[in-house]
Amino acid sequence: MTVQTLYRKESSNNITMKILQVNNLCKTYGTGETQVNALKNVSFSLEKGTFCAVVGESGSGKSTLLNCIGALDTPTSGEIRIDGHNLFALKEKARTIFRRRNIGFIFQSFQLVAELTVEQNIIFPLLLDYSKPDAAAVEEMLEILGLQDRRRHLPNQLSGGQQQRVAIGRALITKPKLILADEPTGNLDSRNSQEVLDLLIKASRHYQQTILMITHNNALAASADNVLRVADGCLSGYYPSDLENTDGKEALYRDEKLS
Repeated sequence: MTVQTLYRKESSNNITMKILQVNNLCKTYGTGETQVNALKNVSFSLEKGTFCAVVGESGSGKSTLLNCIGALDTPTSGEIRIDGHNLFALKEKARTIFRRRNIGFIFQSFQLVAELTVEQNIIFPLLLDYSKPDAAAVEEMLEILGLQDRRRHLPNQLSGGQQQRVAIGRALITKPKLILADEPTGNLDSRNSQEVLDLLIKASRHYQQTILMITHNNALAASADNVLRVADGCLSGYYPSDLENTDGKEALYRDEKLS
């Protein structure tokens, strides 16, 4: 059995650390005639600092994959390791704490707290973990996001692009090992979509964080270091340049035998 190891193109010759390892992941819903095999023996790994896009048709298993990696859903079988920790070997309370500290989420619908300001929404994950926000770090985040002059605005006083910037800041503020983004530009027009994506890449590079992003937009996926294509619950990988030429001339991954 092989595992696909995905890595940043410009650093493929360097020794880097695997932040995410997915081994033989399966997810089945229902039984008998209603049984659906949403994921079928999916295996891959991401190295630190990688920006990886996940593409595929609706119902292909993309969201199920992201939900399992984020511990929002439980796989039927297989293993997920984040920074070496076996996610589903942890007890539920420990897994919740681990997820809060090590995984950042960005959703299509922003999911900001309406009653909180921009700054309060960004630091909200820290408060949930009873951590005192570092004023300098918060200021730096607001500057990177271009939201310094919006820090006291409420979500309903912001454009869609600005709201998604706040959501990015909220995901990054705890400096998680892994960021999971589910169609983060799905509610934005093309100009704002590219601006938000560029900002996400800039911020993640600044903090050396790893991103796994679902998108239906091939043009946005081409900005990623790597692209995973999901079809019928199975996985294959390509360079971004292969999105329009999917004959696999340049394989994204190298095969490694699992011990």
